[in-house]
Amino acid sequence: MNLILIAVIVLGVIGLVSALVLYIISNRFAVHEDARIGQVAEVLPQANCGGCGYPGCSGFAAACVKAADAGSLDGKFCPVGGQPVMDQVAGILGLAAVASAPKVAVVRCNGTCENRPRNAKFDGAQSCRVQQMTGLGETGCGYGCLGCGDCVKKCQFGALTMDPSTGLPVVDEEKCTACGACAKACPRGIIEIRLKGPKGRRVVVLCNNKDKGAVANKVCKASCIGCGKCVKTCEKFEAITLVNNLAYIDAEKCKMCRKCEEACPKGAIHGFNFPPRKPKAEEPAQPAQPTETQTQETNA
Repeated sequence: MNLILIAVIVLGVIGLVSALVLYIISNRFAVHEDARIGQVAEVLPQANCGGCGYPGCSGFAAACVKAADAGSLDGKFCPVGGQPVMDQVAGILGLAAVASAPKVAVVRCNGTCENRPRNAKFDGAQSCRVQQMTGLGETGCGYGCLGCGDCVKKCQFGALTMDPSTGLPVVDEEKCTACGACAKACPRGIIEIRLKGPKGRRVVVLCNNKDKGAVANKVCKASCIGCGKCVKTCEKFEAITLVNNLAYIDAEKCKMCRKCEEACPKGAIHGFNFPPRKPKAEEPAQPAQPTETQTQETNA
């Protein structure tokens, strides 16, 4: 009986000592979370898309609080919640809201079924990433859309659909939050998160082919061939650069005059959401000049 009682007492003492040690350790190494992190997290959409550049909404909330302690939210933006949510975040943290220009996903490929004919049939897994790992896909272009819809599957907002007539993904600008999930899913990097532009208008080179002109032209009728004509039309604003045989338009410098679109011989440059162009006025026909015989007859 005494042995049992002693064992119980010993175990009880060990339990009390262990509890005391754990209590001291928990207080010593406790991580006290700033209450503002929870407040900021509450107003975030909890999409956890990673479009802000942080691991989920909780990570973004912590980053915002840290930035607020430094005095500014510059560079912090929630693409899903947009400016209204960032205004709330700024109010919680006692800072002035930082305006950010809206962005949208743009598919930089115009390699439709008509422009870029299929010359092979891929019977493996219908995944762009798998096709990229195994070869060029079903066309001769090693830079264009593979058409399996990995980007569509990754978009949790339903902003992307595959167009069966072109074989390319289509972006619904009203639903797109510019979270960047589709851009990360594309193994060829043809989807870019660009400035949406005033009234949603923007001019983009819809090509990602970096091959030389003759090669690019052979695999796609609408590819950029690196001729540089668009660059010459934009010498005043320097919004277009030509690198690795591919033209690129800087959205912040572009004045949207659309002269480059007219100059492109391949139709690789497209303007989005512009009103229809006005037809050019026909020049009045010049009266025919009288011949020498007609002049002599008139004088006679």
